[in-house]
Amino acid sequence: MPTIKYILRDGSEHEVNVETGSSVMQGALDHMIEGIEAECGGFCSCATCHCYVDEPWLEKLSEPSDAEKEMLEFTFDPMPNSRLSCQITVTDELDGLIVRLPEEQS
Repeated sequence: MPTIKYILRDGSEHEVNVETGSSVMQGALDHMIEGIEAECGGFCSCATCHCYVDEPWLEKLSEPSDAEKEMLEFTFDPMPNSRLSCQITVTDELDGLIVRLPEEQS
């Protein structure tokens, strides 16, 4: 299983194994990582799973869909590396992925 590192708003780091085919959001929920609310359950309709993907990993991700781009407009403090963690499918290639959680969710 790939390891994903979640860096919380307080700077604490949590490395967890996430099942291939699952989402980065689901990995956070499964391991009770605070900071991802996931109110819509992963349907790209609330933006409460907003995260920042560390720059070196961006090129390994697929481009965000139009729906994701639209939802990112509703996040607090969007950045060029903003993504919805429900839209990032975990693959073996993402082993070691680093995501940072924002100060607050939408």
